[in-house]
Amino acid sequence: MGFFYFLGRRKFYLHFLIAILLAFFILFGVLKSLDIYTQHGKVFLVPDFYGKTVEQLVEDHYEEYFELIVIDSVFDNHHDKGTILMQNPESGSKVKQGRHIYFTVVAQMPEKTKMPNLKNLSLRQALVTLEMNKLSAGWLNYVEYFARNAVIDQVIDNETIETGTEINAGTVIDLVIGKGKMKVKVPLPLLIAKKPSEVGKILHYASLNKGKEYFLDGDDTSHARVYKTEPNIQNTELVKLGQKVNIWYRSDEQFDFDKYLLQFISDTLSGDTTQFHN
Repeated sequence: MGFFYFLGRRKFYLHFLIAILLAFFILFGVLKSLDIYTQHGKVFLVPDFYGKTVEQLVEDHYEEYFELIVIDSVFDNHHDKGTILMQNPESGSKVKQGRHIYFTVVAQMPEKTKMPNLKNLSLRQALVTLEMNKLSAGWLNYVEYFARNAVIDQVIDNETIETGTEINAGTVIDLVIGKGKMKVKVPLPLLIAKKPSEVGKILHYASLNKGKEYFLDGDDTSHARVYKTEPNIQNTELVKLGQKVNIWYRSDEQFDFDKYLLQFISDTLSGDTTQFHN
């Protein structure tokens, strides 16, 4: 009887209302604090930091928005030391303030490696060994020698480089290679639509050298693709060992390489040497 009597009093409902309001304000305060702490609904687009240094990003006050962290450095003689090569998250990503941005930068000091012994290896074995030791193959100089595609000498600036010599990673090594007893010619590989970074490797594995390069749509190599070669695979069956192949590039942003490659292959298979133009 006393309980129901208490429910009928105004004082009960007043206290009940105060409790509800207090719980609401506490919950609102907690949620608001979480929003402020987590930056809820507030995001930033990650800029493209490629080619810049972390010092430049600090000068531009990017550390006020992101936590800038260098996690790796690699040697690259095509870019300035300390510049950013890769980032994670990538540019254009939506992140909250204070997000960690991880960078791979160009090493300040070149990485060192030791010159492997390439003598008496086959050309293919030598190319693989150079790549494993972070070195690059340069000019293939074919000379009279009984074993075809056997490495006779390993050279830097026309001087033999001895096995075990410490050199910079990325150093270009020229190879002196045997022609073999019989005169042999090799087919041209199909290079159309290949990137500049792929061309040299493909030619080397075909026992050929890269000649002159021409960029018809500017110097932006990131979008450059092989447009034509000289000799031309369509009208040249075989070429001699070590033959120079000149390369012309066009930009895949300005030229339809899918259509061009299909037409090129079709013309090559049909024996039609008429050049296709966009």
